[in-house]
Amino acid sequence: MMKFNYFYQQVAAFFIVIIVMLIIMGFSFLQFSKNTTYKNTETQLYGYAQALVSGDLQKNQLDTGQLILKNQEVTLTVFNSDDLMIYPETVKTYKSGVSKEDFEKLVKGQRISLTTRQTDFYGNDRQLAIIYLPFFTKNSNIFSGFVAVSSPISGIEATLTALRNNLFTAFLFSSLGAILLSLLFAKYQVNRINRLRTATHTVASGNFDIHLENNHKDEFDDLAEDFNLMAESLKASQEEIEHQENRRRQFMADVAHEMRTPLTTINGLLEGLKYDMIPDNQKKRSVELMHNESKRLIRLVNENLDYEKIRSNQIFLHKQTFNLKETFEMIVEQLSLKAAIEKNKLVIDCSPTIEIYADYDRFVQIIVNLTQNAIQFTQCGEIRLIGMMDARQTVIKLSDTGIGIDPKEVESIWERYFKADVSRKNTVYGESGLGLAIVQQLVNLHGATISVESIKGEGTVFTLRFPLEKE
Repeated sequence: MMKFNYFYQQVAAFFIVIIVMLIIMGFSFLQFSKNTTYKNTETQLYGYAQALVSGDLQKNQLDTGQLILKNQEVTLTVFNSDDLMIYPETVKTYKSGVSKEDFEKLVKGQRISLTTRQTDFYGNDRQLAIIYLPFFTKNSNIFSGFVAVSSPISGIEATLTALRNNLFTAFLFSSLGAILLSLLFAKYQVNRINRLRTATHTVASGNFDIHLENNHKDEFDDLAEDFNLMAESLKASQEEIEHQENRRRQFMADVAHEMRTPLTTINGLLEGLKYDMIPDNQKKRSVELMHNESKRLIRLVNENLDYEKIRSNQIFLHKQTFNLKETFEMIVEQLSLKAAIEKNKLVIDCSPTIEIYADYDRFVQIIVNLTQNAIQFTQCGEIRLIGMMDARQTVIKLSDTGIGIDPKEVESIWERYFKADVSRKNTVYGESGLGLAIVQQLVNLHGATISVESIKGEGTVFTLRFPLEKE
């Protein structure tokens, strides 16, 4: 199929529209001019007839009028009440040839508008435009006859022909103007499309730092606005991809480091046991070290598996109502040894009557992760687990007196692989940087909310709000 450029499509479209408008206007103007010419001729002929009737149709006046109008090829003819020609005088008697209906109108005093006929009153072939005006006796007002004033159609047609010729000339010049305007309009529109096309190629090449001018005038400007939004979105997506890729690389480096340490420890101890290089009194301790290091590896793997399951909606919650304080006590008992290592104190501040509606195992996972995070960043301090009720919600606050979070990093702590303090990546807890990301995802699955307030050097407070079971 032959390619037809959009530019030429626009030129053709604009040209056709302009030409069609010119043709319509030309035909309308011609019709208007024709009607106007005939109307003016009719008015002019009526004026001549009225002047003759007002002068009592005296022969000398008729002769003078005919002499004057001869140059205009206007003919004066008078008929009596019997439709017989009385002026000009002829040897043979001639009639007007008007129809019976028109003659009756004349008798009633009605004028006959401009009509055309193919012969004159003498029977000669001649196209004429004629008007008829009746006249009456002054005293008795009796119908005495009528005046016929005629003009050759050729004169009117000559005027119209000259008008058509002038109009055709104007049409030719207008067509040239239409071509020029079409080229200008088409070029303007195609330039706007080419601007979008160039911008699209720029984005396709990977450069999203582009902004199209938007004057808010038409659909092209709406498209430019949509394009700008798309470019901004792509730029943000690209930055997020790069950001996540950097996090992924950091995570892989961290995981490799974290896995290498326990694997090196386990491998060294196994070689020592294999070659009987470890004293008998140290073998039990070596087995314990290998057990702890293997659990550490399992925790790293499980955290990643949990996060991916949550992200892919493979986690199904089994919500139930259970006692909050009892759950806190179980968690504190589980983490008391880890808190003691950092010389931290775990405190529960919760009424024994407060209940929470959640998936028990996942709720425990949320609180354990937050508590372990607090233990990690607190030394010789206090970590409080607070529970309360507020407007059909169970509110949980977990506060610590640790190092706090820099205000610039508060919004980033929920991101995957983020570590607020990279110098602590070798600590026992939170190696992967997934803990808080998992917490946020689990909280969202519960239809709950989590927020954080922190003061650098003073501590952090995490606030969770869980809705109660609907009755």
